[in-house]
Amino acid sequence: MSIHGDVKLDFDRRARMGLEEAILCSGKSVAHLGVILDAAAERNARFLLTRLAPEQLTRLPAVHRERLDYDDLSRTGYFGLPEPLQAITRTAIVAAGTSDINVVREISRTLAWYGEPALEVTDVGVAGIWRLLERIEEIRHMPVTIVVAGMDAALPTVVGGLVSGVVIGVPTSVGYGVAAGGQTALHAMLASCAAGLLVTNIDNGFGAACAALRVLGVNRDPATPPLFSSLKTAI
Repeated sequence: MSIHGDVKLDFDRRARMGLEEAILCSGKSVAHLGVILDAAAERNARFLLTRLAPEQLTRLPAVHRERLDYDDLSRTGYFGLPEPLQAITRTAIVAAGTSDINVVREISRTLAWYGEPALEVTDVGVAGIWRLLERIEEIRHMPVTIVVAGMDAALPTVVGGLVSGVVIGVPTSVGYGVAAGGQTALHAMLASCAAGLLVTNIDNGFGAACAALRVLGVNRDPATPPLFSSLKTAI
């Protein structure tokens, strides 16, 4: 039975909303991924692949494997070339611990796909808050700060009280016992007293990056001024 009918790709998404369709590889068969990449190659289109497991990668046809820029830490793949990086960095990614680095890299790889560089500030959790304070001046001027934390996830609240830009919290599944696979981190961020803190789903680095891209006005209609223009006056 042919699987081609199972796949319907959205090649016009960027024209509608400014962001391309990304391919979530988790749960997809290698056969389905092959069909998707065949369609992209036929149209000379590019795709960002997320949650691409190493075993899926090794089973892809060689013609597709050779075209993929794969990062095993973030489990992301670039099928095609990312956009050239902008000269100005407008997003900081702040992580509580190095155990959160896979989510950090998913964020930075998604941003880089659209040409947005990111400042990564890792292992600055509140258990040693001096580490964050050593780097806060680098972070403070950024229009967007994405804060990645598991365990008790106190870091987004602290950062939210120190910077004036948009703060996006990403709870991670790092932790054990009552951390409950990231549920405690999620609830802590949702209950934060930091005004205006936005929160994504657990481990959703891709979603946080896309939110940042929307805030920054990446690929927005030039006739509509991006939010970044108003943020500059507040910083």
